[in-house]
Amino acid sequence: MQIVGEFIDGLEAVRKAEELRPDLIVLDIGLPSLNGIEAARRIRKLCPESEILFVSQESSADVVQEALALGALGYVVKAHAGSELLDAVEAVLQGRQFVSRGLSGHYFMPPSDSKTLDRPTSLSRHLH
Repeated sequence: MQIVGEFIDGLEAVRKAEELRPDLIVLDIGLPSLNGIEAARRIRKLCPESEILFVSQESSADVVQEALALGALGYVVKAHAGSELLDAVEAVLQGRQFVSRGLSGHYFMPPSDSKTLDRPTSLSRHLH
């Protein structure tokens, strides 16, 4: 594994993703200038070949569902990152969904096609 770029805000994340076209992009929800959800939405359109993994302190089922509906394959709650991050990276790079164990009591619907975002997502479309 090789880190090819780092960023400090959502707008830079979008620019770097388009420039570097990495296999995996790790995002937080709470990014300055452009939140992680909106950054992921833009990245998915510009770099459909890149996989997205969220690592965030946000553990709301609604937020996780929206992140996955955008086409992210993984979501790790920061409190579990020490024990789950490497497993999440491996799963996502293999094309498998990974959701932090802290969220295991919820069912998250995968997107119908994780590589396209032709229609807006809705937080109300999640299942518990």
